[in-house]
Amino acid sequence: MKFKTTGIILLLLLFFYKDFSQQPDTLTALQLKPYGRFAYDKNQNLKLITSAAHFGFSFKGKECTVNAFINDLTGHNYLQYTLDSVYQKRIKITGDSVQSITLTTPTDGNHTIEIYKATEAATGPIMIQKIIGDELQVIQPSVEPLIEFIGNSITCGAASDTSEIKCGQGEYHDQHNAYMAYGPRVARALHTNFILSSVSGIGIYRNWNSDGPTMPQVYEKESLNVNDLAFWNFKMYTPKIVSIALGTNDMSHGDGVHARAAFDSAGFVKNYITFVQLIKSKYPQATIALLSSPMINGSNRILLQNCITAVKQNIDALYKSDKPVALFFFLPMNGGGCGGHPSVEDHALLADELVSFFKNLLQ
Repeated sequence: MKFKTTGIILLLLLFFYKDFSQQPDTLTALQLKPYGRFAYDKNQNLKLITSAAHFGFSFKGKECTVNAFINDLTGHNYLQYTLDSVYQKRIKITGDSVQSITLTTPTDGNHTIEIYKATEAATGPIMIQKIIGDELQVIQPSVEPLIEFIGNSITCGAASDTSEIKCGQGEYHDQHNAYMAYGPRVARALHTNFILSSVSGIGIYRNWNSDGPTMPQVYEKESLNVNDLAFWNFKMYTPKIVSIALGTNDMSHGDGVHARAAFDSAGFVKNYITFVQLIKSKYPQATIALLSSPMINGSNRILLQNCITAVKQNIDALYKSDKPVALFFFLPMNGGGCGGHPSVEDHALLADELVSFFKNLLQ
């Protein structure tokens, strides 16, 4: 009788051990290795802040779960992801409660997932609580060179993706697709790391329909918001190249409601020089690349190119021992996205223009 009882206990222990051993793994937010501007909230959830801020992990099986949320009861935001390096889709995050998002694969085995924030900092952060799956492993960021892309709505990939919600419908960020923007495309083509520091409507000395806050005023803030009390830690990354694509909004005619003075080329150049000096104070070894705008045509296109050239000449004279500032002028484009912005397909064309330019800078 004693042997029989012992045997039953052993069987029960084996059953419970087997059941426990089959429980999926968990990666906490603190275990992830994010890239881009990020932070942690008081509960140690990961805050993805800027466009295309991302992290990766691997798992085994046919599915895994990502627990995410936003702190906005009535709002929504978007993640997007790749499966085994193939882009999948955007994921809508709503309300202020945790959503368990199950990502499935067509085949069993080992798989990699990369999660990206599809929208810009102005839409608010997306919080990642944890990842659940079998045999989870964190993907460490590569040691490849880094390109930081500073810019406006074009750099954000804003108003580019109308595959789900058409132009004129929904909210502004419903057409955001940061993963498909020109910067991440260039980085993937050249196998480099990237971060996007971009804000829709922003300029160097004025914004599209206001006097500010401009990029020089928000760049040092963690969330690119002038009212943010937290400052970004620029020791987090060391870009090999800092790409700046600003000027579209400075040259805008405005919204037709607010008074708008004529474009001040002298003020633009002065503020741009000061901003490049700020960048150099953060990243003294980085190559600075100044890009024009694909959305500006005609005489304004020539004017913007002349202003950017003047910025280069001044910076090169001030920093004679540094690498010279590089210039790139986009071909004119009639954007197929919302409001004349480049579409997802247009961003592929912009990236094709830029790849050889950045490849040369990396060498």
